[in-house]
Amino acid sequence: MKLSQFFIPTLREAPRDAENISAQLMMRSGMIRKLASGLYEWLPLGLRVLKNVEQIIREEMNSIGALEVWLPHIQPKELWEETGRWGIYGKELLRIKDRKDGEFCFAPTAEEVITDLVRKDVKSYRQLPLTLYQFGTKFRDEIRPRFGVMRAREFYMKDAYSFHANEEDASNYYQKAFEAYGKIFKRCGLNFRPVEAVSGNIGGSFSHEFMVLAQTGEEEIVSCLGECSYAASQELAKAKEGDKCPRCAAKGVESSLQFSRGIEVGHTFKLGTKYSEAMKAHFLDDKGQSLPFIMGCYGIGVSRVVAAAIEQSHDANGIIWPKEIAPFQVVIIPINFDESKTKEWSLDLEQKLTSQGFTVLLDDRPERAGVKFKDADLIGIPLRVTVGEKGIAQGTVEVKYRSIPEIENIKREEVLSVFLAR
Repeated sequence: MKLSQFFIPTLREAPRDAENISAQLMMRSGMIRKLASGLYEWLPLGLRVLKNVEQIIREEMNSIGALEVWLPHIQPKELWEETGRWGIYGKELLRIKDRKDGEFCFAPTAEEVITDLVRKDVKSYRQLPLTLYQFGTKFRDEIRPRFGVMRAREFYMKDAYSFHANEEDASNYYQKAFEAYGKIFKRCGLNFRPVEAVSGNIGGSFSHEFMVLAQTGEEEIVSCLGECSYAASQELAKAKEGDKCPRCAAKGVESSLQFSRGIEVGHTFKLGTKYSEAMKAHFLDDKGQSLPFIMGCYGIGVSRVVAAAIEQSHDANGIIWPKEIAPFQVVIIPINFDESKTKEWSLDLEQKLTSQGFTVLLDDRPERAGVKFKDADLIGIPLRVTVGEKGIAQGTVEVKYRSIPEIENIKREEVLSVFLAR
């Protein structure tokens, strides 16, 4: 892809209302633009990252037997009244009326809709277990939208819901989903930690939040410094400096707690029968007895993952993308694209790398090299290849990884094998 044919409207300075690092860098790098408070337009560069995260999530959800669906964004009031949430959800719920005065809401979540879908068509234990998931836009009318897409009113989310005949099966699947979430965030190149958490408005008996560790995180995390796996949100742990790990203490071992900051990017819930009982969503077991489905719920804020990755990995020059979710994996920078040999080498490198599955951006603009380097660093592309007349004379190109300061000179014919080896 030639940069001259791509839409990347970079900015020298971030807008004044961009409150945190990810909002500033997403604006400056041309990933997003603000339409109104808490509402953002995703431009081509940002959408490429969003879709990379989405595909990783899709692959791991499919691997644990989940099936993708597409649910409406607009939900009828009647379903929310069945669970009692219409009256208690509060002003975050965007309520609307159609031309016939029918009342609806713009989906902030989908427990009611998915439970209604399953109760209509799943009647027997033989049809269980069943897990359905979707990617979709959600809307929550935040009192004070802030931090760019981190806490926007409209956001992009993956939500999944599982239905089971018994508690054992529900617990087994919860563990599968928990492990799949770990794989998702590892593949996204994130440093994260799952923590025990409060279930909040979704409800249920048990939940975990998946936190990307970042100094700018909104939430405080408490975790054990010892060998046990205890980690919890401060809201749940209610711990203070100097406290010992409660899990280790129960085993007669003394271990201190550490406090860190995190950004929530995913949440898993054991819902039990909270929604199935309220909505009379039943199935027949092997003895012909009518029972409510036992449910689980598993959400990931896809747009929030993008922002969290930036909060975790950036420097004074811009974003440092993990290669797995970067908008492009390689940027080729010709020092003078109009020079025939430089153009030939640059186009040849682009073709060879693209043919091997790399996503490549070729900066063919008539700009100074320094401008191109600054834009490449701002955008955060993991690997930069510079093609210049001096290197051509020596049969080499200059290679630099975004995350390290060192520069390598590699023989032209060795570039492909070196990249494939890494």
